[in-house]
Amino acid sequence: MKHLTFAIIVIAAFALNLFAQNERPARIAEIQSALQKEKLDGWLFYDFRGSDILTPRILKTERLGGSRRWFYYIPASGEPVKVVHAIEPDQIDVLPGKKLIYREWSLLKSQVKTAIGSGKRIAMQYSPNNDIPYISRVDAGTIEMVRSLGVDIITSADLVQQFEAVWTDDQLAMHKEANAKLQKIIVEAFGEIKRRMIANEPTTEVDVQKFMMKRFSEEGMRAEPMIVAVNANAASPHYFPDAEHNSPIRRGDLVLIDSVSKLTKPKAPAVDLTWVGYVGDRVPEEYVKIWNIVYGAQQAAFNFVKTSFQNHKSIRGADVDDVSRAVIRKAGYADQFLHRTGHSIGEEGHGNGANIDNLETRDSRRLIPGTAFSIEPGIYLEGKFGIRSEIDVYVSENDAIITAPHQTEILAIMK
Repeated sequence: MKHLTFAIIVIAAFALNLFAQNERPARIAEIQSALQKEKLDGWLFYDFRGSDILTPRILKTERLGGSRRWFYYIPASGEPVKVVHAIEPDQIDVLPGKKLIYREWSLLKSQVKTAIGSGKRIAMQYSPNNDIPYISRVDAGTIEMVRSLGVDIITSADLVQQFEAVWTDDQLAMHKEANAKLQKIIVEAFGEIKRRMIANEPTTEVDVQKFMMKRFSEEGMRAEPMIVAVNANAASPHYFPDAEHNSPIRRGDLVLIDSVSKLTKPKAPAVDLTWVGYVGDRVPEEYVKIWNIVYGAQQAAFNFVKTSFQNHKSIRGADVDDVSRAVIRKAGYADQFLHRTGHSIGEEGHGNGANIDNLETRDSRRLIPGTAFSIEPGIYLEGKFGIRSEIDVYVSENDAIITAPHQTEILAIMK
């Protein structure tokens, strides 16, 4: 009986090990297929003390740390190879592949060379001229060392978004649910301002912030402080009120609310919306004028994306930024549009896919199906007011959608 029990345990352990082996290489096979499609010989991952936050997500594993440098090479075909230090030989054992050990620094380079083998065109987390800093996770010295091996290093920018920024159907559903809730809470916040004005209750930006955070908790969403900006404060795109920097809200004020949140569920993507309201029953013409320009830029950018995907035309994040920026430039406010048109959205508000940017960075990454991003142009008149119009956009194989009904005009809060 004991022998039978032992045999069962051995068989079960073998089955579990086989299952793990079959599960873990699944993403390796996906990566190798992508490398072959891009005509790359391999993808070389590098980390020192958690310097690359992208690798665990791409390889679908826990964060890989340790105190010594390690490399992980996935060839376009064949077995992956790990290069790890002698005092941490099991550092990345969660990943499949054979293992090469180094102890002295002089051996590290030759072990990396052995791992790469005959590979010549190798992807790494590197961006030429640091055009896309979100991808630049490998230091210049390491890039120089790998290049000295006769390797042509290609940016992994498009590969990263393919394996890190693409949503599942469940994630899209969670995003839509959160987007509807966020939109409802923003409208409720404007309603709370109206209630307070009618009741003559002193009201500040922080009061509105606290109201929204309470509602987030009640709706099962992550409660973090958001932008609530009145009048001239709204002319600063990243103004956040707090106990020390906090303005009152009164009748006749313009109020901009920009909030990022997400459902409190595993793998839930973020939502990011900006709405603008006026504490009165009729929005003044000076605000309407700027809103119409900004909203026109937002819609021009979205329609460009939608038409491009419907016609299977490849476009870059920078291309969309150019479309939006051209509308504002034509209206004479180019210098008052202070930031990129939008950013990738992932499990954080700012994800690792292509940004809608040809201003702060030159984002040459293609927009790819299954990813999402914000479109949020703005005009900021220093000392007066600022207006931003923001939507979240998701692209599929042949279309683009705005993931929730969106604001089309400034809300007259007291109407």
